[in-house]
Amino acid sequence: MLPYRDSRLSRIALVIFFVAVIAYALYEAHGLLFGPTIDIPSQTMTATDSPYILIQGKADRISSLAVDGNPIQVTEAGAFQEPYVLAPGVNRIVFDAKDKYGNATQKIIEIVYTSTTTVPIVRTATTTSSTQQTTPNASTTPLIAPGQ
Repeated sequence: MLPYRDSRLSRIALVIFFVAVIAYALYEAHGLLFGPTIDIPSQTMTATDSPYILIQGKADRISSLAVDGNPIQVTEAGAFQEPYVLAPGVNRIVFDAKDKYGNATQKIIEIVYTSTTTVPIVRTATTTSSTQQTTPNASTTPLIAPGQ
């Protein structure tokens, strides 16, 4: 037998080599093992009095990202910004992320929109063809001002 085969130094070197190979394999398989992630700051999920918000966040290890089923743009670093129009009350916004391995994750945020402004109500008038009289319609239609 050769003298270097049984030395402790060669065994330690082999153990370090195989540990390094396994660590590198785990590093490369991280995306496959853990799947995509979506990070959205918590201040987005508070009550607001503005109907327009800008949701910003970061998604890691993704191939596509969608908000309520609509795809959105993501930078190479994973950052995204999505403008969103809120309805009065509780708004539930669903983020879906998928990676190239078929893994998917979902993040749901709820934002409470409390309207502080009143919406003016306008009555519409209808005209009958036989009498040509204008009568108020029983239904009301809210007017939304431009830029609101």
